[in-house]
Amino acid sequence: MQTIHTFGDPTVTWIDVVDATEEELELLADQYDLADRTFDEAHRRAARPTMQRFDDHAYVVAFSGSLAEIDMYLGPNWLITVRRHDPDGREWDPQSVIELCRRHENLTTSSGQLFATLIDELINGYFDTTDVLEDKLEVIEDSIFNEADRIEQRLQHDLFELRRELLELRRAVVPLREVLSAILRREVIWIDGDALVTIRDAFDKLLRAVDLVDEQRELVGNAVDAHLAVMSNQMNFVMKKLTAWGSIVFGATLIAGIYGMNFQHMPELGWKYGYPVSLGMMSVLSLTLYRMFRKRDWL
Repeated sequence: MQTIHTFGDPTVTWIDVVDATEEELELLADQYDLADRTFDEAHRRAARPTMQRFDDHAYVVAFSGSLAEIDMYLGPNWLITVRRHDPDGREWDPQSVIELCRRHENLTTSSGQLFATLIDELINGYFDTTDVLEDKLEVIEDSIFNEADRIEQRLQHDLFELRRELLELRRAVVPLREVLSAILRREVIWIDGDALVTIRDAFDKLLRAVDLVDEQRELVGNAVDAHLAVMSNQMNFVMKKLTAWGSIVFGATLIAGIYGMNFQHMPELGWKYGYPVSLGMMSVLSLTLYRMFRKRDWL
């Protein structure tokens, strides 16, 4: 399915193609003389943002804040975007860009300006994503030190899931610097004037987004370390309790074991008060050890 938007005077055309069939892509390739190898890329998910330049158009791959891939073909007075619905929910809605272009005619004076506006909106989406990830991280950090919510398996899953999301976001954000740097070097002839100013602003935003992603990755690493430290401390506390109770039981077990050997000439075996004395010794020894461990906060 494709939607055609036209802006300004002279007319700039934006063709937004969603879930295109082979036939639709071939028709577009023939109509705008697009390079075959770049249209092959539109059939599969790219690993990272990239740009290829040709005599009459440029091919750019970028990702939205939700990590939806957008393949863009930029020509003298047209822009083609190719995208697909993702079963994982990675969708991008161009409506905000369309409304912005309708409100501000200066954003659509050329295909380069339209492209720059679209890139700027995509980068704005990165900040929304980092805000969501930051909220998730705060919840996880609170859970790490909250005894009531400490469910180790769930916390580990959440931490590693958040780390994976940040890694995917970084793969989508960081390589875009190279694309925008090439554009700022005027390697794409259709992006000039006001479009370059917009790209420069977008580049500054992108650098801030990269810094945010790197900071959050570091915070996630710190959260993982804190979680491991809490687990280690908890394990040490459990081991101290087991050691304390084992020591308490050991004294009574030792006395019972000695007098349970039943050797014939063993002292005190015939003593009238042997049984109550041995029980008393067990009780006194166990109580003494218990009080000692309680005083040291091992129990």
